[in-house]
Amino acid sequence: MSLAPDIAHHAALDARLVAAVRGIRLLDTLSWPASAQETFLAAWKIGRIHLPKIEYPKDDFTAVRAELDAVRSAADPDHPLGHYLIQTADSWRIGTRLLDAAGSYKITAYSTRLYGRPVEMLPGDGPTNFEAAQHFVALADDMDQELRQLEPDAVIAAETVRDELQRDIDAFFTWHKVRVELDPALIAKAAASPTRIRLRTNTGFSDYDRNQLLVHEAFVHTLTGINGREQPLLKSMARSAPRTTATQEGLATFAELMSGSMDIERMKRISLRIVAIDMAINGADFVQVFRFFLDAGQTPEDSFASTQRVFRGAPLGGGAAFTKDTVYLHGLLSVHTFFRWCLRHRKLAVARQLFAGKLALEDVFALQPMFDSGAIAAPQYLPPWMQRANGLAGMLAFSLFANKIRLDRVDADDLVLGLGV
Repeated sequence: MSLAPDIAHHAALDARLVAAVRGIRLLDTLSWPASAQETFLAAWKIGRIHLPKIEYPKDDFTAVRAELDAVRSAADPDHPLGHYLIQTADSWRIGTRLLDAAGSYKITAYSTRLYGRPVEMLPGDGPTNFEAAQHFVALADDMDQELRQLEPDAVIAAETVRDELQRDIDAFFTWHKVRVELDPALIAKAAASPTRIRLRTNTGFSDYDRNQLLVHEAFVHTLTGINGREQPLLKSMARSAPRTTATQEGLATFAELMSGSMDIERMKRISLRIVAIDMAINGADFVQVFRFFLDAGQTPEDSFASTQRVFRGAPLGGGAAFTKDTVYLHGLLSVHTFFRWCLRHRKLAVARQLFAGKLALEDVFALQPMFDSGAIAAPQYLPPWMQRANGLAGMLAFSLFANKIRLDRVDADDLVLGLGV
C-alpha cells in the first residue's frame, strides 16, 4: 500500500519512538519483589518492624531521551500524527526522569506530572480526587455491615480463577493466544499484557474479583494491547505510554461498572489508595500508611500490597509518593463523561475507536482523520458490553436523565408517592 508522504514520515518516526522505549518497563522497574512482603509481615506478626529495603535499578536514559527529542523535533505539531507523537515522546521523557528519581523525594514531582495528585479537581468542576475518595470510603463503611449480611464473601482459589479465566479468554480471543498464569513473585492481584495475564499465587479471590479481572485486565488492558499490535502503522498503540494511563485505567474501571462487576468494596479499595497517597505526600511513613489500610479492614497481605503501591520508587519515611493510583477515579469519571458525550452527540462509533489501541481520550478526537483514512485500523476486538450497542446506549441514556434528579431534594415520602403506594 502506497502511503502519503506525510503519513509515511510520521509512521517512520513512530517506529523510531517504539524502538527507543522498547526496554523501558516503568511499573515493573518500580515494583517490589514478593519477598519484601514476606519479610515485613513475618516480622510484623511477632511485633517487630523491619522496613523493606528496595534497590531500584539505575539505567542511563541519555540516549533514549536524545532519540525522543529527535522524534519530537522531526514531527509536525500541526499534523494529527505529529501532535500524537510529540505528546507521546514527551510523556516517555518524563517517565525516564521518574525512573532516574526512583528512591528519592524527586519522584513525586515527576509522578504528579504523569498521573496528577489527590488534591486536583475531577472533571466538570467537581470535587477533588481526595474528596471523592473520602466520599466513597464513607459510603462503603456505612453500607458494609448490611451488604455482608446480604452477600457474604466467598473465597475462590487462585488455581480455579486461573482456569475459569483461561476458558473465557480462549473463547473470546479467537485469533490470538493469551495465557493465564500464576505468579508467586507478584504482589498485585493481577497484571496484564497482550500475551498473558498473571495472577498472584497463594491468595483467595472473590466472585467479584474474578469478574473484575476478566473485564478489566482481559477485556480492556489485554484487548487494547492486541488491537494496538494489529495496527498497520502506529505500533506505539500497542504499548501504554505514561500519558495514556489515566484513560486506560479509567476505561478498564468503567468496563467493570458497565458489566456489573464494580462492587462497593472495589470502589473503597481504589479510594483508600488515593487517601493513602495524600497521607504519604503530607508526611505519613510506610508503617503509618500500612496501619491505615489495616484499620480500614484490609488483611495484612492486602494492606502491604496497597502500601507498596503508594511507596513504589518513593522513600519510606514519608513526604513522597508514587501517585499513579490517583488516575482511577479521575480516569473513570473522564471516560464515563466521554461515553455520555458520545451518546448525546450520536457518536457511539467514535467511542468504539477508543479500543483501537493504547490511546488517551484526546487521541480519539485528534486522530479522527487517520481513522477516516484507514491509517489507523478499527479495533479487531471489542468488549462484550461494547458490542451490545443498544444495551450500552440504554444505560447511558438513563444515566444522562437520572443525573438531572437532585437526591438532596428527595425524601422517602416522595418515593412512596412516586411509586403510587
